[in-house]
Amino acid sequence: MSVRNRRPLLVPAVLVVGAGLALTACGPDNADPVAGPTATAAPTKGAVTPPTGAASRPATHTPPTGGTGAATDPCDIQHLSIHVTARAGAPNQWVIDVRNTGASACTLSSSPGVDLGNSAARDQSKNIKPVLASGTSRFPVPAGKNAYAVIDLDPSGATTGTAAGINELNVLADEEGTNMPLANTQNFPLPDGVRVLNPRMGLYRATTAEAVASMTAAPK
Repeated sequence: MSVRNRRPLLVPAVLVVGAGLALTACGPDNADPVAGPTATAAPTKGAVTPPTGAASRPATHTPPTGGTGAATDPCDIQHLSIHVTARAGAPNQWVIDVRNTGASACTLSSSPGVDLGNSAARDQSKNIKPVLASGTSRFPVPAGKNAYAVIDLDPSGATTGTAAGINELNVLADEEGTNMPLANTQNFPLPDGVRVLNPRMGLYRATTAEAVASMTAAPK
């Protein structure tokens, strides 16, 4: 699934420092170019407000246990790869896949910040937010591993009464991380005719199957 690039993920910073000195009798040329990190292109639309109300969580949490355990630093957006794909055999369900591409373990909020809206709408404040499964502990992600969350856009399977004009799923991988402002929200297009009614989403888990089980435990 491709990502609609509408909002800056990270301002590219390429610093080139060089001083070219003309040859003189006193010494040789001195040039020392330095290049900074290169960031990928990102969405340009204003940041999407993460889930609030029932989906909000306190700023601090009990450190996670099990898994990597010792990893407590929030993940940096520069070291994450984020994808959204339809779940096979479940047309209303989508898998959010966040991979830690860094060299060390890090943590994510218990679930991603997600909402659903229309890509052409100027006002994103009324976007639909899913009901979340219960949980507040940050989720540890070892280096080179993935965290998965599953969202069901229409748990009841209703064909009437669904929200009109929804064509985009917006994802902030860590809605509490100090290294992840709202401008890092990424936007993923949804197919025409997608049905959205009382969506629900589970917590981050190490496998898609575990993420599905967490999603089904979310309140209806």
